[in-house]
Amino acid sequence: MSATKIRPMTPADVDSATALVLAGDWGDRREFFDFAASHAACRPIVAIRDGSIVGTGVGTISGSVGWIGSIFVSPEARGHGVGRALTEATHDALAAAGCRTEVLVATEMGRPLYERIGFDVQCWYRTLEAPGLAAPGLAAEDPATNEADTLVRPFTVDDLETMADLDAQATGEDRHHLLAAFADPTSARCLADSRGTVRGFVVRAPWGGGATIAPDPEDAFRILDARRHAAGPGRRVRAGVIDVNLDGLRRLERAGWTEAWRATRMIRGESLRWRPEWLWGQFNHALG
Repeated sequence: MSATKIRPMTPADVDSATALVLAGDWGDRREFFDFAASHAACRPIVAIRDGSIVGTGVGTISGSVGWIGSIFVSPEARGHGVGRALTEATHDALAAAGCRTEVLVATEMGRPLYERIGFDVQCWYRTLEAPGLAAPGLAAEDPATNEADTLVRPFTVDDLETMADLDAQATGEDRHHLLAAFADPTSARCLADSRGTVRGFVVRAPWGGGATIAPDPEDAFRILDARRHAAGPGRRVRAGVIDVNLDGLRRLERAGWTEAWRATRMIRGESLRWRPEWLWGQFNHALG
């Protein structure tokens, strides 16, 4: 096999990178690669052999935490260290940006490689789904606090700082840049109490997946139910929880949510100070 070169992904590479991943049955990642190739906190890379792209990878810098994702190698290039080279090149870019912790979601194929280079299993993501609902039902009384109505409403720019603070406590990361990039009145919803305080939110990425943060499980269910009402009958809505959130898992299962997918979350470097029980949905690919 001829030598493989690892270099940054450019906007001109997006078509070929998209076609490569799509041919590998990993879905259409064009919108994500477009975003990664232009977003200042992303470090997308490609592996080149004989003038063609044979692998991809993306790193995302969120403060001192870096995410690694979209590590894909074409079948004919596997077994020659390309996946490891992509992962280590992404690590180098994240480390150069000051990341002291690296996190990724591993496929069963990729997990042995990541374990060999120092990643440990931290926990599991459990993705559950439920059908959409017909009635709107966006306002509800809060039985836990006996407050007036809490409302799931569209995002406003004034919400961003509170959302970023909740997100940082939940994830241990600084994802302000992602929330600012994705949140608008169409893509994001906030749950606010009678005083206007934001107690939880969901922000959807353009290509699917979305961060859902709520410290209170009752608030989380209000946000998830609002999404189900917005989806309507005939469509399905997904939630993603960390397996250590046993109460959240039991609540979802009792409410009729069923598992659709699970995957290993792996970590390397410094430990995180985070609140996994506040997480009810994730961005995807290399964003956390």
